[in-house]
Amino acid sequence: MTYEPSTMNTIRSHFPILSQTVNGKPLVYFDNGATAQKPQVVIDAINELHSSLNGNIHRGIHYMAEQCTERYEAARETVRAYINAAKSHEVIFTAGTTAGINLVAFSFGEKYVTAGDEIITTEMEHHSNVVPWQMLCNRKGATLKVLPFADSGELRVDLLSSLISPKTKLVTVTQISNVLGTINPIAEIVKIAHARHIPVLVDGAQGAQHGGVDVQQTGCDFYVFSGHKIYGPTGIGVLYAKEKLLEEMPPYQGGGDMVKTVSFAKTTYADLPYKFEAGTANYIGAIGLGAAISFINSLNKKELRKQEQTLLQHATAQLRAIDGINIYGNASNKAGLVSFSMERIHHLDVAQILDKLGVAVRSGTLCAEPVMQHYGLTGMVRASFAFYNTIEEINVWVEGLKRVKSMM
Repeated sequence: MTYEPSTMNTIRSHFPILSQTVNGKPLVYFDNGATAQKPQVVIDAINELHSSLNGNIHRGIHYMAEQCTERYEAARETVRAYINAAKSHEVIFTAGTTAGINLVAFSFGEKYVTAGDEIITTEMEHHSNVVPWQMLCNRKGATLKVLPFADSGELRVDLLSSLISPKTKLVTVTQISNVLGTINPIAEIVKIAHARHIPVLVDGAQGAQHGGVDVQQTGCDFYVFSGHKIYGPTGIGVLYAKEKLLEEMPPYQGGGDMVKTVSFAKTTYADLPYKFEAGTANYIGAIGLGAAISFINSLNKKELRKQEQTLLQHATAQLRAIDGINIYGNASNKAGLVSFSMERIHHLDVAQILDKLGVAVRSGTLCAEPVMQHYGLTGMVRASFAFYNTIEEINVWVEGLKRVKSMM
C-alpha cells in the first residue's frame, strides 16, 4: 500500500527542508540513515525554548526553570512509553547512541568485567558498537569475540550459542544494520543469551526509526538510540537499561545533578535516572526529542512502515535492472535502505555526481569498515529512505545513476 498523493504531500509539508533546491534541482534526501530531517513541530519546540523559556532544569525554582524541568521529565515519559520501558527512571538521556554505548562499556565494564572475560559483538556493527568494547577489553584484559554474517547480509545467529562461554559477560548487537539494512531477530538473540544468563545490549540507532522497539517484549537489558535519527535534534539520545543493572553499575561521569550529597570525605549519588546524568543536561534536546516522538505517534505507524517497504522494493527492483550495480545486503527481513557499488566507478564519484543533481546519498565506509572488509571493498554508496520519501524521488535517483554510468 502506498500513500495517496494528497496524504504524502501533507506529511512532507511538515518538513520544511524538503521543499528546497540543491544545485538548482529539487532536493532528494536519501541520507536518512545518517540523520533524519526535522518536522516543524520539533523546530518550533526548540525555537520556543531558546527564545522564551530557557531555564536550567532541576535547580532553579523560578518559572522558566520549573517549566523546562517539567517538560524534560515529560519527554522522559514520552520516551518510556515509546519503547515500553517498565519505569521512567530506566530511561537515561545521553548525547546519542555512541554516548550510551560508551556509558555501558565503562560502567558495566567496571562492575562486571575482569581479565579473561569475553564480550560478543557482530561483524555487521557500526564502529560505535565495536570501538568502546575494544577499549573495555584493552583496559580489562578481556577478549572481543565476533559473530559473523553471511554474504546475504543475514547474521549467523545459529553460531551464537557456540560463541558463548562461561567467560562471556555481554552480547551486543545492532537491531538494524546501517549498511546492510538487515533487521536482526533481537528477541531470538536475547533468548539464546539469557538462557546462559548473559545480558544483551541492542544498538537501536536505525531500529528506533524503522519500526521501533518494545524493550519488555524483546527482553533486552540495554537499548540505545539517537534523537537525530528519529526526526529529533542532534546531541541527544537515550540509554534504556533494566533497573537492577543501573542500580549496580557505578556512575560514568561525576559532577552536578548526579549527586545527593558532597563532602571532601564522601559523595553519595543521586537516585536513578540522575545518577547517570551528570552536569547540565541537554534539556532542550530532550524536549525536542519528545516532540519528535509525539509527532511520530500522531501518524499511522503501520502505514508509514508499509510506505518505507514500498520504497525499498521499488528501489531494489530499479537497481537490479541496471547492469554493473551490486547490492550488498539481501536479507529476507530488511529495512528501507540500499547499499551498493557500481563496477569500475568509485563510490565517491557516484555520490558527488548525484549531489550535482540534487540527490543526497552517503558514500564511503559508512562507519562500518569490517563490513567493507567482508566484501573486499573500500566503500559503498548508500541510499536510506524515510516515510516522507516518494516513488518519484527514487525514479529521479535512478535516472541520476544511469547518468553516472554513462558519464563514467
